[in-house]
Amino acid sequence: MADAYAIQDAAIALDGRRIGGWKVGRIPDALVDRFGDNRLTGPIFDDEIFDGSAGSAPSMPIYSTGFAAAEAEVLLCFGEVGARDWDIDSVKDCIAQVRTGIEIASSPFPEINLHGPAVTASDYGNNKGLILGPAIPGWRDADLIRMPVEMFVDDQRVGAATMEAMLDGPFGSALFLIRTLRARGIAIAPGTWVSAGAITGIHEVKAGQKAHAVFNHDIRVDCSIRSI
Repeated sequence: MADAYAIQDAAIALDGRRIGGWKVGRIPDALVDRFGDNRLTGPIFDDEIFDGSAGSAPSMPIYSTGFAAAEAEVLLCFGEVGARDWDIDSVKDCIAQVRTGIEIASSPFPEINLHGPAVTASDYGNNKGLILGPAIPGWRDADLIRMPVEMFVDDQRVGAATMEAMLDGPFGSALFLIRTLRARGIAIAPGTWVSAGAITGIHEVKAGQKAHAVFNHDIRVDCSIRSI
């Protein structure tokens, strides 16, 4: 994984775009000992973050000859992280807002998910964009872990779940990201987003399709898919 992040860092430097957030994905339990952690991360570039909170359906680009998927995710926006130590309870104090959203995963390499988490991490974590959906009202007191989430592709339901099976939930993803980026010497600026992990699964999509997610029965996030 250290080699994978070294490749990722080199790619970020060559790319030159501003990073507006980070995606966090899960490493399968059977591979945790080998790779030394249960999550991985990759950058989300600022020009690939779109606001879909007002009912719009951003057109999201994918590599049509590679791999592409849409994932329902809870999105956390960091405030001031600083240098203090955080835990699963206190980390909420450095989160400015929590929103619903969809992550677009796409890579030119069609078999990216068949070669293990280090390959995924080396290729920007298999991220190609983020849709910022409506905010979750009262998120500090809400039972986010048990909030029902559904994912649809072309209006067909392809997944439904809660975050109860998502390790230690979205705030655990925030803790992982703080720790991992600090170890890499990467500061987290206020306003940085974290896409906390796929809730209903990784749902493959193709150019021309539409996808939407529904959170807590009444918060909807939409997008359409197009090829690069």
